[in-house]
Amino acid sequence: MNKGLYLGIMSGTSMDGIDASLVELHAQGCTHVASHSHPWATGLQQQLRSITHPGENEIERMGILDIMVAEEFAHCALALLQQAGVNPEQVAAIGSHGQTIRHRPNTSTPFTLQIGDPSRIAELTGITTVADFRRRDMAAGGQGAPLVCAFHQAMFQGENENRAVVNIGGIANITLLPSDSQTPISGFDTGPGNTLLDGWVRRHCATQYDDSGSWAAGGNIDQPLLDKLLNTDYLRMKAPKSTGPEQFNLAWLDSILNKASPLDPRNVQATLCSFTAATISQAIINEAPECTRVIACGGGVHNRELMRRLQMELGSIRLETSSAHGIDPDHVEAVAFAWLARQTIQGLPGNIPGVTGATGPRILGGIYPGGTVIR
Repeated sequence: MNKGLYLGIMSGTSMDGIDASLVELHAQGCTHVASHSHPWATGLQQQLRSITHPGENEIERMGILDIMVAEEFAHCALALLQQAGVNPEQVAAIGSHGQTIRHRPNTSTPFTLQIGDPSRIAELTGITTVADFRRRDMAAGGQGAPLVCAFHQAMFQGENENRAVVNIGGIANITLLPSDSQTPISGFDTGPGNTLLDGWVRRHCATQYDDSGSWAAGGNIDQPLLDKLLNTDYLRMKAPKSTGPEQFNLAWLDSILNKASPLDPRNVQATLCSFTAATISQAIINEAPECTRVIACGGGVHNRELMRRLQMELGSIRLETSSAHGIDPDHVEAVAFAWLARQTIQGLPGNIPGVTGATGPRILGGIYPGGTVIR
């Protein structure tokens, strides 16, 4: 077995598909071997989006979806290995994030829930699977998110400049990386990434996302609406903090729109685009005023209008994608969970207490040993 080969698999809150990456992890960082993306079937995607909100017969639905997600993850992993010409026996472990269906870090009984049965993944692939990363951090008093900050530190910290990494998925999160490696890093969820943009365009344009942000680019920002969006309580909370579609969703947006005069849907999209750009940039500028470089990753980097507005908001701070540092922006999170799997296998912590709020470093997740491969 090549002990350096790890496979990370991820589906984010946007639920636009599954990303899997095979990497060789070594002392100098990581070497990309292959990546594979697998879209959710429309019916399954709709079921997953539905179960993120309270509804009838939730336990039965969750149990079925837990298996269906695991099978899709396993098939995606095996397709990646076939594409790369790598046998399952050569892979040390799979790091599976699972599919988040609830994230409630700020309730009286905080919890987070990701589905995608890791026992089923291990059984179908024959590869040891590490999963359920977030709940150990939450058990230690943390938010369970963001967990990618330790990986960002390992891969992107620079000795001569203060940097920030922003992942723009359904929700956007930042990692602030000071040039001094002895200075603690920080990070948190800044607010919505693509989730409101995707939801609004699905409602009005019968498409899954605003391709390149072209719809938003043709609209006008409604300043009163933007001011109301920026006045939401979450944005004033101090870190550590994390959020999700439970907070930033179309019902929440509708509650704000219903109090205002009717707006052109395209202008709403333009305003939502500026909302995402503003929340990211304000978080970076307020928390890391000496930052000189922002490294972006996640699906949001393909939204040219969003990236244009983010650069405008950042001013003289340089904005680039993780491609400039050797990792495809579409696969940073999948690679991160491959890295987190290795941390767990080696008995090393995967969280940063200063980021999540946990009482200390913790070895994250559970290990599900591989076995006989079922074809």
